Amino acid sequence: MLNTNLLSLKQRIINAYQQLRKTNILANFFNLGSIQISNILLLLLTIRLITSVVGIAEFGIVTFANRVALIIGGAINYGTNQSAVRDTASNLGNPQKLATVAYNAIGVRAIVFGAIFIILLSLYNAGIPYYSTILMSTPMILAEVFNPLCFFIGVEKLKIFNVYNLVFNIVAVIALVCFIKAPADANWINFILGTGNLITYLILLGYFLRRYKLPFCLPAKSELLSLLKNNFYLTVNNASVNLQQSAIVFALANWGSVYVLGAYTLCDRVMGQYRNLLNIISNAVYPNAVHIYNADKAQWNSYRRKTKYLLAGVFLIGTVLILVFADFIICPLLSKQPNLTAVMFLRLMAFVPLVSAFNVLNVLDQLLKNNAVYIFRIAAILSAIALPLAYLAVHANNYLFVGTFTLIIELAALLMYEYCIKKPALQHG
Repeated sequence: MLNTNLLSLKQRIINAYQQLRKTNILANFFNLGSIQISNILLLLLTIRLITSVVGIAEFGIVTFANRVALIIGGAINYGTNQSAVRDTASNLGNPQKLATVAYNAIGVRAIVFGAIFIILLSLYNAGIPYYSTILMSTPMILAEVFNPLCFFIGVEKLKIFNVYNLVFNIVAVIALVCFIKAPADANWINFILGTGNLITYLILLGYFLRRYKLPFCLPAKSELLSLLKNNFYLTVNNASVNLQQSAIVFALANWGSVYVLGAYTLCDRVMGQYRNLLNIISNAVYPNAVHIYNADKAQWNSYRRKTKYLLAGVFLIGTVLILVFADFIICPLLSKQPNLTAVMFLRLMAFVPLVSAFNVLNVLDQLLKNNAVYIFRIAAILSAIALPLAYLAVHANNYLFVGTFTLIIELAALLMYEYCIKKPALQHG
């Protein structure tokens, strides 16, 4: 029976690969993949450099502040990372309309950044854990105002974006080597990385505006209000997704040991690279998925299922590699000191990429069907699960519970998205 199931999975993977070869998705993916893999290797080198100088505990604090900046950055982006992709692709031949899309997105982000930055400063005496480290991460937050990724996705020029990003990541690593000399310098890590992001995004945004000859246009108040209204659900959903992934980190920072926080965040950075790979896949598939779905919904369903099995096969390999080489990944790859807690966490998280691979096209399916309400409801439910679950895991001081937190959330997300997809068939059955 087991051999039959394995053969069935193998055949499905082969079928999915053959179908993908008929499109330009594999070419796009491998074109971007080589650059992204370089970025991932560079990030792993960065982690190794940081942990060697400041230690795993301080690394956990820096990562906590980084997660706070990530959630704030998601709020500042205000869903434009999704809506601007569609609007950019739709207005590619019209410089005036494309300029309106770009400057409206930047305008909304600037407004939200201003409001959030005032709130952040007002919390100076609020007793927030590691507040100074969070405040030093402000360049990371400001960089999101000018992040042009959505525009490059819309014009399908991600290679340019990734090349520039790779170059400035190298510069950032050099800066870390030059300026981070002791644990006391830990607060400057996010500042340096964020400043690098800010400079990179400004240069890339300038390139995009010049390349497509976009005239400057001041956003109209009515258009900004419309964008604020229309992207509200996307913003809440994105914030919820970030919160789900960060809840356990926040709980450990508030009520847990700094050493457990460091061990967990070290492993979470590894999982983050798998999320980046899935984002590449989603970005590579998205334009073609729109065409397939609009042409034939039955073909899209077949394509989604076959691609799901292909991704499952690829990420299953990643899961096995993590299980086998967890000790080596933690030490010496990511740190110079062995950490048994981190090794255990990494092995417990090993199945997260596999579950996420099964679900990535399910999310895209709901976007294509314009089921923003379903996406919002799932995000709200997952947040309602994640927050108390993170609190209980940390207060129970149960490492198995802490280590499987992300896997539990990913499994819950997969089940809910699968239900949403099959719901019409169940109702008609």
